[in-house]
Amino acid sequence: MNRKLKNSELDRKTLNDFKEAPKNQVVIILDNIRSMHNIGSVFRTADAFLMEKICLCGITATPPQKEIHKTALGATESVAWQYYDETITAIEEAEAAGYTILAIEQTEKATTLEEMSLNPHEKYALVFGHEVKGVAQEVVNACHGAIEIPQEGTKHSLNISVSAGVVLWEFYKQFRA
Repeated sequence: MNRKLKNSELDRKTLNDFKEAPKNQVVIILDNIRSMHNIGSVFRTADAFLMEKICLCGITATPPQKEIHKTALGATESVAWQYYDETITAIEEAEAAGYTILAIEQTEKATTLEEMSLNPHEKYALVFGHEVKGVAQEVVNACHGAIEIPQEGTKHSLNISVSAGVVLWEFYKQFRA
């Protein structure tokens, strides 16, 4: 038998422990995300994998919002975040701070996620785009490169919260190696 663990057995960090813990040097930039449930999900995933910060840009809603809280489950309190009117401003700030900026998007010269070889000592900023339009072209143009998640089905994209989970897991996994 394989007994399910109780929450008290999971040895999770307290809010203070999380804030003091060393973070993976990954900033998540959300480019005009319309769904507050997706935003909350990204917060929760960023918390799970100890990501540094989330930049909420353009129409992307900011906490506190009931719909964000419903999926974030308190991660808006643990994960640092900042709002920007324009995604380009967040990218310029990250670039000035030495981050490699990568759009999560299907582009002509994208590197597939499975081909990514990350340097855990390098800082990365990952741009996730609008649910229908993806990452805006002007934002893609401002990035150093693009990562594509390989897909073999009939659909052309994944939900942004799923994309964030897949990509952030890969970064977390490679940083831990």
